[in-house]
Amino acid sequence: MSAMVGAKHLLLLRHAKSSWDDPALADHDRPLAARGRKASKLIGAHLRREQIEISLVLCSSARRARETLELVAPSGEVRIERELYGASADELLERLHRVPDEVAEVMLIGHNPAFQDLAVALVGAGSELASRKFPTGALATLMFTGPWRALEHGHAELAAFVTPRELG
Repeated sequence: MSAMVGAKHLLLLRHAKSSWDDPALADHDRPLAARGRKASKLIGAHLRREQIEISLVLCSSARRARETLELVAPSGEVRIERELYGASADELLERLHRVPDEVAEVMLIGHNPAFQDLAVALVGAGSELASRKFPTGALATLMFTGPWRALEHGHAELAAFVTPRELG
């Protein structure tokens, strides 16, 4: 990641591939597929290899998001939040506005389309993210300066974007 003095880092991790083996399960209760478990481990290994530290992890309460969290095993305080499940990009941004300013690195673990919508809004429609897919298990790292409550559309830069396929 480039060195932006006093920068905050927002890591958006889309949950890994979920299983559809049991069609009777509610969407919230779907577990990871074998491919999703492998992808989560690859992303976790990437975080450790790159020595990426995270202060706060905000994770959707959906089973597939919690299992992604468990296998990625990022550093930092973890909060499982029901409202992140089904949240829109604007609702995710509202949640980020409540992060204390002393927290420098936040990882959100959740769902599309909100994650791609949020990432594109924050970095701008001209970003490579606007023309790329945000596949399951993908990790976008955004950087910005200033307080969390001031994070707005077009005020972040894309520092990194990795997919499990690129790591595996």
